[in-house]
Amino acid sequence: MANLNKVMLIGNLTRDPELRVTPKGTAICTFSLAVNRKFRDESGADREEVTYIDIEAWGKAGENISKYCTKGRPLFVEGRLRLDQWEDKNTKEKRSRMKVVCENFQFLGSGGGAGGRGGEGGEGGGESRGYTAPAPRASAPSRPAPAQQENLDEDVPF
Repeated sequence: MANLNKVMLIGNLTRDPELRVTPKGTAICTFSLAVNRKFRDESGADREEVTYIDIEAWGKAGENISKYCTKGRPLFVEGRLRLDQWEDKNTKEKRSRMKVVCENFQFLGSGGGAGGRGGEGGEGGGESRGYTAPAPRASAPSRPAPAQQENLDEDVPF
């Protein structure tokens, strides 16, 4: 039986990313995206629904998101769902939370470093393409100097 666990999101950061480092030196960046959905309800009124999604990025991807992103910044995230489960220390209740593990990302919009491409950042801290600065824009081709205007008024028949 085939399995697929793939998430693609475009949203705005709800807060500045938080960067932690494991004892082995692997970076973990946690942040949250607000993803908007616009729709029309049964009465015909336009509505908007916001979903807040917790995301973590590992390795170089996490470092770059932490370095270049701030609250409100638009971001494209590609990743997978992961369910964290634990027992609450105080109440001894079982708790769980669904989050997205970022495997790839792309900066969106304008702002410092926008347009760069993020890398893969798996839990194992594996290879990462990391942040790639945008290619410098080619300057507009220079226009040739206008030819000297000749006295064309003499050629006009009227």
